Amino acid sequence: MTKVILLNKPFDVLSQFTDKGTDGSPRQTLSNFIDVPGVYPAGRLDRDSEGLMVLTDDGKLQARISSPRFKKPKTYLAQIEGDISPDALAALARGVDLKDGRTKPARARRVQTPEWLWPRTPPVRYRKTVPDCWIELTLTEGRNRQVRRMTAHVGHPCLRLVRTRIGDWTLDGLAPGAWREVTLT
Repeated sequence: MTKVILLNKPFDVLSQFTDKGTDGSPRQTLSNFIDVPGVYPAGRLDRDSEGLMVLTDDGKLQARISSPRFKKPKTYLAQIEGDISPDALAALARGVDLKDGRTKPARARRVQTPEWLWPRTPPVRYRKTVPDCWIELTLTEGRNRQVRRMTAHVGHPCLRLVRTRIGDWTLDGLAPGAWREVTLT
C-alpha cells in the first residue's frame, strides 16, 4: 500500500532528510519531524518558507505531484510588503517575465490576514512606515523561489510564504511540525 504523508513544514527547516551544510552547524531537516522509513518529499519548499509538503514511498506518485508536466495546482499565502494594486494582481494572474522566462498564468487574489495562521518564529520584521498585505496565489508550475520572484517583480517583496494546498490535499488541522498519513482513494 502506498504511503502518503502530509507535513506542515516549519520555517527554517530544510525539505530533505539530511544536511550536508558547509559551515558545520546543524540545521533542522525533515528527520527532526518524521521518522517513517522509505518516504521522500514530492517536491521542495524553501528553508524560509512554511506549510504543506507531501511525502510518499511511491516514485510515480512523487513525480506526478512535483513535475510541472502534470500541472498539479499548488496554493500559497504570501505576506507581501506594500499594499498590492489591482494592476499588480492582474499581472501575477497573467504571468510575469522572470529571468528564466514567462510564468504561466496563476490565480491571484488579495485576502484578509488569515486568523488561523500560527505566529512565525522568528516573527516577520515589522516596519511602521511600510504596510503589508496578504495574497493567495495558485500556480501550476514550480520554479525555484517562484512566488517570491513573482511578487518582487510586481514591486512587492515577499515577507512570509506558506503553502496551504497541493491538489486536493490541504494544510487544514496540521500545526507546524505535525504530520498525518492519508489514504489514497
